[in-house]
Amino acid sequence: MKTFLILCLSTLVLYASSWDPYTGTSIDTYKESSFRAFFKTNGTQRHYSSLYSLLKDEHNYGTQGFEAYAYDTQHYEKAPSLFFVYPLRDVRAFGVHTSKAFISRERALAYAKEHKAEVMDFETLLHVTRERMAKDEVLMHTRFKKRAYPMGKRIYEKRCSAIEPMDFMELGDLKEALDTELLCGILDEERMHALALYLWHVKRKGDLGEVEGKVEVSEDEKCPVCGMFVYKYPKWAAQITFKHEAHEHRLSFDGVKDMMKFYFNPSKWGNYPYATPQNIVKILVSDYYSGKGIDGRTAFYVIRSDIYGPMGHELIPFESEEEAKTFLKEHRGTQILSFDKIDESLPYALDVN
Repeated sequence: MKTFLILCLSTLVLYASSWDPYTGTSIDTYKESSFRAFFKTNGTQRHYSSLYSLLKDEHNYGTQGFEAYAYDTQHYEKAPSLFFVYPLRDVRAFGVHTSKAFISRERALAYAKEHKAEVMDFETLLHVTRERMAKDEVLMHTRFKKRAYPMGKRIYEKRCSAIEPMDFMELGDLKEALDTELLCGILDEERMHALALYLWHVKRKGDLGEVEGKVEVSEDEKCPVCGMFVYKYPKWAAQITFKHEAHEHRLSFDGVKDMMKFYFNPSKWGNYPYATPQNIVKILVSDYYSGKGIDGRTAFYVIRSDIYGPMGHELIPFESEEEAKTFLKEHRGTQILSFDKIDESLPYALDVN
């Protein structure tokens, strides 16, 4: 039931779902406004129903240096070679301003005249879309509060067994599971989308708020190893606090694996002169079952299970060895390790296998 997507600059993989990772809308339905992005670092691909979502990736995962392709009638063409009609606003889908691409400038001008929009090149479209993103996000959530969230809540309470939104890395993953695994039975697209939005934006945040003693992470904290915003993945949050010259310095990570990479070799990941073993005040990791922050040095870690974190295979923490043994058996893990048995090579070995 649980689907996970590895998302970081060094391990970004093809998003093969039919659903946009951020809006949850059908990419096939909104193909005319859709984009593909190939990331130059490793040549991998992501697929979106609008430029808005592509730019969310750029912001959240530091995926600068992409090559964008937009859909024109039958094919995806390199975006810089196209003409874009903007803004086209489809409020049924997600409320953001979208665009439509054309190879022919003449066709673009005719379409723009018909829809009372403008024709612009890709660089201009990037600029105006970035400028509008914050407003579009407010607009989306305002619309969702009026209709989608109440509808989704009713459907969840009447038709669904327990669903854990935190088990999914992105809204698109959750939508895929609702669609293919029939977690709440057969639903039409409108109801399924409302349910997905409620689970992701309302219930997921509510569940997180109910966890006492969780690892607290602010929205501007990025993992120093992969650059991801840690608050987006609270189920996996880990943290090291250092004390240096009477001041405490906190670094947060989107999983134990990245935390251990930093722990063994902090200088590899930036200029952190205070990040020495003797300056460590505490190490916190998130217990997989309870979600609360526990002492990383006394935790038990399961490796190579069938549960993946934001960075793929993880060192999954548990407060008790008995809980670690239960998880190991249920999720086909290969080993339980204490903190002192983790060596510098292991996090990198988990990247491979």
